[in-house]
Amino acid sequence: MTWHFTEDPAVFRAAAGALLSAEPARNTGLLTLMDTAGRLGWWTEPGGRVTGVLVVAAPGQPTFGTVTPEAACALASLPDPFGDEGVAVLRGETAAVEAFAEATGRPWTATARMRLFRLGTLTPPDPAPTGRARVATAADTPLAAAWAREFVRDIGEEPGEDYTGHVTERISDGRLLLWEEDEGDGRPVSMASFSPVAEGHSRVHFVYTPPAARGRGYAAGVTTAATRAARDAGAAQVLLFTDLANPTSNALYRRLGYRPVTDHLTVAFTGR
Repeated sequence: MTWHFTEDPAVFRAAAGALLSAEPARNTGLLTLMDTAGRLGWWTEPGGRVTGVLVVAAPGQPTFGTVTPEAACALASLPDPFGDEGVAVLRGETAAVEAFAEATGRPWTATARMRLFRLGTLTPPDPAPTGRARVATAADTPLAAAWAREFVRDIGEEPGEDYTGHVTERISDGRLLLWEEDEGDGRPVSMASFSPVAEGHSRVHFVYTPPAARGRGYAAGVTTAATRAARDAGAAQVLLFTDLANPTSNALYRRLGYRPVTDHLTVAFTGR
């Protein structure tokens, strides 16, 4: 049983493609990041079967895909599995992340607890919220970038300086939707995006409603629209993550037809 590493996505796909195709939901974060990653890893069982994968998209910040606690402990025993940067932040399924963190013997703190959901039968809100969904345009970029920053803050992470690039890519691809209110000038009141289809799945994310517009069903409306758009783009499975500390969003997505898959954990290491 061995960990292998590469910086070449093509080599990684050749080794781990069967696992990624078999379990796209559990590997959704890795599938989103792998083509721009600096380092990719896979765990092989006796006989060469790949049963674990990881990606390092930013120095010192690996993300686990499908990884067993046993494989996570084996990774922690390697001298320098993530190069000179080591690991400062780790994300992945809760059991594997906890196993790795404990095996390192280093102090660590849980910074986010998330739940991955997969769509069962889409159940649009009834009654529907007032207003309508539309695809965002280039003119919406400043607003969407500001909302993306607030979304990151809301989920408990430290926001970056500028999210223009993040939203520009989504707007250019037609993957960012806004919900407009009926009254007044039809201003946007909520947004949601979806990822490119990979291995038959897409993930709804950046679901954000500013505080003054909450409680009116806009998030349900725009999430439903983004879900439909992801399916129209060819996704057989539509996924999303929720913050376990936010009971409102967890209840909302269940009402829309999303069902839990697995829990995820982000930890920050506080010492060497």
